[in-house]
Amino acid sequence: MSYKTLPVVPFIKVLRNASRILKNPLPFHNENFERHGDVFKVQLGMGKSVIFTRDAGFAKHMLQKNHKNYYKSELQTKDLARYIGEGLLTANGEKWLKQRRLIQPAFHKKKLESLIDTMKSVIKEEFSKIQPEQDIDVFPIMNDLAFKVVAKSLFSYTDSGETVSRLQYITEAAQKTLIKEIRQPYKRWWFNISGQTKATLKLTKEARDILNDLIEERKRSDQRFDDLLDMLLEARYDDGSAMDNEQLIDEILILFTAGHETTSNALTFTLLLLGHNPKIQQKAYQEIVNTSSSISALEEVSAYPFTKQCVEEAMRMYPPAYFSDRLAVARDSFNDLEIVKGTTVLISFFEIHRHKAFWKDPEVFNPDRFHPEIAKKEYSDWYFPFGAGPRMCIGNNFAMYEMVLAISELLRAYKIVPKHDEIYIKPLITLKPENAIIKFLPR
Repeated sequence: MSYKTLPVVPFIKVLRNASRILKNPLPFHNENFERHGDVFKVQLGMGKSVIFTRDAGFAKHMLQKNHKNYYKSELQTKDLARYIGEGLLTANGEKWLKQRRLIQPAFHKKKLESLIDTMKSVIKEEFSKIQPEQDIDVFPIMNDLAFKVVAKSLFSYTDSGETVSRLQYITEAAQKTLIKEIRQPYKRWWFNISGQTKATLKLTKEARDILNDLIEERKRSDQRFDDLLDMLLEARYDDGSAMDNEQLIDEILILFTAGHETTSNALTFTLLLLGHNPKIQQKAYQEIVNTSSSISALEEVSAYPFTKQCVEEAMRMYPPAYFSDRLAVARDSFNDLEIVKGTTVLISFFEIHRHKAFWKDPEVFNPDRFHPEIAKKEYSDWYFPFGAGPRMCIGNNFAMYEMVLAISELLRAYKIVPKHDEIYIKPLITLKPENAIIKFLPR
């Protein structure tokens, strides 16, 4: 099958569905996957098109087996990079490899162990603000928690919160602008002349100035914090040089953007799913309550395997990074599909994680799928919560530690009761929950 003979979704159909795509593109994607199969082509206008796939083998081919032939597309290397810089998430080729080698040691499990007590203290502080027995939107709580965990782990930050709140506001404002540009590329001229893009770039400049001040302050300090910033400042390239401030700011912005957002989404979806499945919630609670509350935070991480399985299953059903994209830098083939140089492919992890060919009863929340003896053997080829291959999320262990600690802390203290009968989603750059109203009942 050649690129030219793939089933096609014409541009006129995209235009007719523009408003619903802007609000939530996933139903539109699913309709086309069900109609055209696991690989099809979408016309974007002006002669441009993109391949959509939910073929797990094709995804693994691009992300792992032949990853050198597939770069991230301009969606990330140009559009996203304009707001958060050129770092691990947005760089390609030698630049990416150089940064990955430099930063990877800071995220080694042994290094992260020193941050677990920091995570635990932030979790306790944030959850002390919960008002029991009231209907509350849990997402802002998880969002603040995840952002502050990243900030405290990066900077050992102890200010009044105004700086952290400002960085959080800017991060989210940049995402709102970017999502408009991605979903409505034919209106980018308007975003430019109306000043929307310029206003967002001004905000990101402010964020960079804030971070530069923090870096300079740390360089002048003779105090050691053993946080991520210390680790990044001490990291050295092969020639013995360190990152300059601009590159360091790029990496920190990416840690803020990718690190807090995906975690807050996954935490919220896990809580909602536990609320909708009381028996599973009770099983997780029993695991937690039967474990001594006096163990260290590090011991807790490994003491709650079923709680971890609940998080893993939530990330299957609602993967925060619900899609990724790749650009073929040279001609390639996968099975009978010929891929020409310059082809852009969008991988739908959301569809792969719910594909009936890979998962039994994919719409059912079943953490038992991720029992260690089952998951590796049955699901590793079509489970992509943190991506796959050399570009797999560098913070995957950091995120899992934080999520297991947060869920166990909540379940030990509260029974979770959701207000709505269904779970609402809002796909932006990441897959966000919406109207995540929960009541926390003291145990």
